Amino acid sequence: MSEFFASLSTMSPAFVVLAAGILAMLIPSVVVRKVLMIAAPLIAGAIMLTTPSIGSFGAFEVAGFTLETYRYDELSRVWGLIFVLIAFLNAIYSVHERSQMSDAAALLYSGAAIGAVFAGDLLTLFFFWELTALASVFLIFAAGGSVAYRAGLRYLAIQVLSGVLLLGGAAVWAQTQGWAFNEIGLDSMAGRIILIGFGIKAGFPLVHMWINDAYPKASATGAVVLSAFTTKLAIYVLARAYAGEDILIVIGAVMAVFPAIFILFEDDMRRCAAYALNSTLGFMVVGVGIGTEKAIAAVAANAFVGVIYIALMFMVLGAVMAQTGTARASQLGGLYRRMPLTALFGVISALALAAAPAFSGFVAKALTLSAVLGEHRGDIWLALVFGSAGVLAHAALKIPYLVFFGPDRGPDHASTVREAPPGMLIAMAMASALCLYLGLDYELLYSLLPGDVAYAPYTLGHILGQAQLLFMVAFAFALALALKLYPARQPISVRDVDWLYRGFGDGAVRWGTVMTIKLIEHIQRGLGGAFSRFGRRLFHLFSPGGALARTVPSGLMAIWTTVILALILIVAYFSPA
Repeated sequence: MSEFFASLSTMSPAFVVLAAGILAMLIPSVVVRKVLMIAAPLIAGAIMLTTPSIGSFGAFEVAGFTLETYRYDELSRVWGLIFVLIAFLNAIYSVHERSQMSDAAALLYSGAAIGAVFAGDLLTLFFFWELTALASVFLIFAAGGSVAYRAGLRYLAIQVLSGVLLLGGAAVWAQTQGWAFNEIGLDSMAGRIILIGFGIKAGFPLVHMWINDAYPKASATGAVVLSAFTTKLAIYVLARAYAGEDILIVIGAVMAVFPAIFILFEDDMRRCAAYALNSTLGFMVVGVGIGTEKAIAAVAANAFVGVIYIALMFMVLGAVMAQTGTARASQLGGLYRRMPLTALFGVISALALAAAPAFSGFVAKALTLSAVLGEHRGDIWLALVFGSAGVLAHAALKIPYLVFFGPDRGPDHASTVREAPPGMLIAMAMASALCLYLGLDYELLYSLLPGDVAYAPYTLGHILGQAQLLFMVAFAFALALALKLYPARQPISVRDVDWLYRGFGDGAVRWGTVMTIKLIEHIQRGLGGAFSRFGRRLFHLFSPGGALARTVPSGLMAIWTTVILALILIVAYFSPA
């Protein structure tokens, strides 16, 4: 068996998962699809573990370009392992689901993310970058209904924009530097354009809204997969191409802090989890900006454990939504009596998110804070501590309490709610075990990281400092509950920054449509027959046998097709939810 995997070790593991996704689209049998979902990540992981050495494999020529599909090194290995692991956990979690679209989309999305991680050139990266967008949108559509459909279109629009920026910047970059995907930096215009494309998927401030818009509207299982891949892939490419860029330190600090404000008032618990995800991404972006060996190792550590505990939180909320029909705090409460195991897993995910000692978040965030202090950035250290406290108070405490332990604020669920299905429970148990094990046996986690990590997180000072932070925030939360200052008596709909330009854009599109119709009517009345002759002339120009078809290069027509598609996506994004 080992010889079989060794023979595959020069092939990107992504192709195994992608092949399974294609088969899942074609096979109606639920049992076969579930076997594919479980087996494909295991085979991909086996290929990674039997890869003989660090190096580049799987290169081939296409139209004069050399595509490097499997660059295996210390950095890509970390992301490859966690992506394979979360794909496997999702397969267990969704074993009860019968949706063929969800099964196929999850496999294709996972495979595309793995492929992007191992891409050694910008063309290969772009291909998988766009495939993640196209595959993942169906996980939003799978939720059904007009709300999910419109959210999916907005999500697709912003993801396609990210890909367009990547391709445009890469094309300019390749003119002088080639297509190899290595350090890019911000010294060139191409590098700045590519950074914006990466930043969209990383959830940079002002372009983060797609996370909090789309993830809560995905299906119960789809949100788990969405939380794992796109944003962490963006962190990987930032670490690969922009390590040490100072501007990322400031951007990351803002990302770590601002979500706490939105979490405070948000009623949708899955949206709260999405904001918590955005805050944890801030820690990683700061590490990329610091750029030292220790900081990049901290980025990898936070990505590895963050994928697990954020996915676990979405698993818990997905189970709650599947059993109760809602994830809104104003309609939940007291569920620990009916869903005790799910409640336990929810507490574990919250403790890992809060970086409580003995949990995985503690050993990862400690490494980041140490790297920041090592560069004498006390201001950034304070921002990260403040952000950690804010996320703790407004997510790690709010979600478990309001969902499981607080008073029931909605319909009486006692007679109808049951514990989550076995597949969900098994996946949540496995993720919970990893949150604990990686926190206790931190040397195993550190051994997976790039570079030589020599750091002891369990010092007395660090444990006491984190314990004090946890105690003070928990006390403030309990006091607010006792004084009935929290939660709000009426659910509040929190609007993010995207509503500023979505509202303006929607109004502009509507106004432009009305004005265009009026203009056409005026032309028709004024020109009469001349307008008809003009229309016939246009037909002769643009018809398959017309003049433009004979004289205009196909590349120009492709550009116009792209522009029209972009306009359609922009209109869809600006449409009201």
